[in-house]
Amino acid sequence: MKLLLASASVSRARMLQHAGVDFDVVPARVDEDAIKDSLLAEKADPAAVADALAELKAVKVSASREGVLVLGADQVLNFEGELISKCQTLEEARALLMRLRGNSHELISAAVLALNGAPTWRFVGCARLWMRAFSDDFLEDYIAQEGENLLMGVGCYKLEGLGAQLFERVDGDTFTILGLPLFPLLSALREQGVLSR
Repeated sequence: MKLLLASASVSRARMLQHAGVDFDVVPARVDEDAIKDSLLAEKADPAAVADALAELKAVKVSASREGVLVLGADQVLNFEGELISKCQTLEEARALLMRLRGNSHELISAAVLALNGAPTWRFVGCARLWMRAFSDDFLEDYIAQEGENLLMGVGCYKLEGLGAQLFERVDGDTFTILGLPLFPLLSALREQGVLSR
């Protein structure tokens, strides 16, 4: 069976490629902020928000592609009960990293598979990360080195790069932290006939 990734995420595509999954990319066009705001107004918890966004992406692309399995994914950051969105400017990134410094937060990654416009499988993974109490000088050097790349991830870091130096401890699956609960997904893809058993 053919697989489509309903995401423009380079990180998710790279994880699938490295795991030997054959797929094409068809990004879903959805207003994530509006949907997120609506769900939060209804008091949805962070896991439900991530799951709903992943499902929306998968179902939207799947509805117009009969017989094709579509993967939707989303990740949210939960800090002390507040859902953090991607920063738009480096000033916002600096402010967020100063808030996260010396504290822990959760990254919640959801994945949904859809076929013929209906979800067929879903998984939500969670990881907790403890950011160390780094110095102001370290923060400024980090921002200078990473630049606009900080704005690509919800927490303004890439754990697989220089962002690893922000942390003192991580509890959870590395793939979930990178934005895709890969091991449960690979199992589902074997069950759906995308990968051989």
